[in-house]
Amino acid sequence: MKIDKKVYINNFHSISCAGNTSEELFESICEKKDCISIDSTYVKDRDVAIGKIKNNKSFKTLLYDGCKKVLEESNLDDYSNTLLIVGSSVGGMLSTEKSFFKDKNYKNIDYKQHSIDSIAYNLKKEFTFYDDISFSTACTSSANALGYAKEVLSKGIYKNVLVVGVDSLCSTTVCGFSALSVLSSKPCTPFEKNREGMNVSEALAVILLQNDKNKNSVELCGVGYSSDSHHMTQPHPDGLGAKNAIENALDDAKISFKEVSYINAHGTGTIANDNSEGKAIASLFSNKPYVSSTKSITGHTLGAAGALEAIICAMCIQKQIIPPSKNIENPFLEDILFTNEMTFQDVNYVVSNSFAFGGNNTSLVFGKCNEN
Repeated sequence: MKIDKKVYINNFHSISCAGNTSEELFESICEKKDCISIDSTYVKDRDVAIGKIKNNKSFKTLLYDGCKKVLEESNLDDYSNTLLIVGSSVGGMLSTEKSFFKDKNYKNIDYKQHSIDSIAYNLKKEFTFYDDISFSTACTSSANALGYAKEVLSKGIYKNVLVVGVDSLCSTTVCGFSALSVLSSKPCTPFEKNREGMNVSEALAVILLQNDKNKNSVELCGVGYSSDSHHMTQPHPDGLGAKNAIENALDDAKISFKEVSYINAHGTGTIANDNSEGKAIASLFSNKPYVSSTKSITGHTLGAAGALEAIICAMCIQKQIIPPSKNIENPFLEDILFTNEMTFQDVNYVVSNSFAFGGNNTSLVFGKCNEN
């Protein structure tokens, strides 16, 4: 007998440059606040725009507190049937950098705090989860974590899954993107004709998913994957991988293109990504749902982006609000309904895109829960 249980987002928490709570995050997006700052410390002889968390606590403490908050608010005190899934692009790289830059010696680096699964390793020690798994697929890391959460919950393997999307700012990532010549020296302007590039940012997003819903639940309806393998760092120019991921997600959710109210675009602000994703959206959605890139406020939080934007999408549905983009004055495509202002309307289904290096593409579909 096939088991296909529904999967719900029941609680969440986030911290980013746009706010120390998810409510602050959503408010910053809707009000198009200035959350990106200019930095001259990461890249030699160059100013770059980054998204830095504004909190005096250590990143490790913020992550622990965020997980504890979600678990306690959900009345979970027994984690024997809870799976922890972490999505991260850089893992413990910040810890490694701090050690190396301080001592100028690699011998003092703690390898247990360096790897991708170091985050899960530390969290599992604190919360004794039944098991854990880590995903590192660059900028789709936590979107893929959510996809895996849907798979195991829909099959009844676990009762609770805690997804953590997390990446901290570190020299390795900022300088790496600088070497690719895709960083902007100002807050990014996704889908704008004269866009300059992306903003590397940091964030953590914690999401509890379960089979049973509550009064504030949002359903994770569909997940779609694709791999176009076009190029190591650039997407297919015609958006073929993006199209396949979106089509697969809608097929998994069993809904049509016309039922989608809003698309949270990957929208990094780079020439290659926006061209590719824009073409994919324009070719698929003749009904022209609203489209925005919330990275114009949060910056690109890399491995945390999928989970952070899942929270944004969940709040869109809860509040029945379409969030705006910022800084779009002359969009390069006229076939897409970009929204620059917060819009109140019926929001039933939302698509969130996450695309990564190597042609790794993931689209998620979120839906409003029925009253019954």
